[in-house]
Amino acid sequence: MGLLYHEAIGRFVTEDQFIQAVGLSSVLPGSDALQLAMYIGYAAGGISGGLVALLASILPPTVIILGVTMVLHRLRREAWVGNFVEGLAPAISVLMIFTAWKIFEKGGETSWIGWTIGIVSLLAMWLKAPERIVVIMAGIIGIIFLSS
Repeated sequence: MGLLYHEAIGRFVTEDQFIQAVGLSSVLPGSDALQLAMYIGYAAGGISGGLVALLASILPPTVIILGVTMVLHRLRREAWVGNFVEGLAPAISVLMIFTAWKIFEKGGETSWIGWTIGIVSLLAMWLKAPERIVVIMAGIIGIIFLSS
């Protein structure tokens, strides 16, 4: 999502549209990044843009994963492969936190109500509450408490 954020804002969608699309894609079933890419493709080129974005989002990772799987299958007994994969987890986690912070900072409510919604959502996720329910409830609470 970080790449989509940098590439799409100002070119295809506004920051507000992007933030709303992130929220909507979090509620819908399926891959958030794929749905967000299709939305941006649709915003850029209509239905054909959405279809191109769908194909462009699915085909390259599929081909890469197949190639990597073939290589890793041959190297699976090598110790460095396991260490490499374990080393990826912290970097990917930090990337996700950084992107989430940028979205919260730009589009989130930063008053005590916004922080409370964020902390309660984090706690609910930590307690293994279904993500979609947490997002929907946060939206409903936002409607109730953040309406002017």
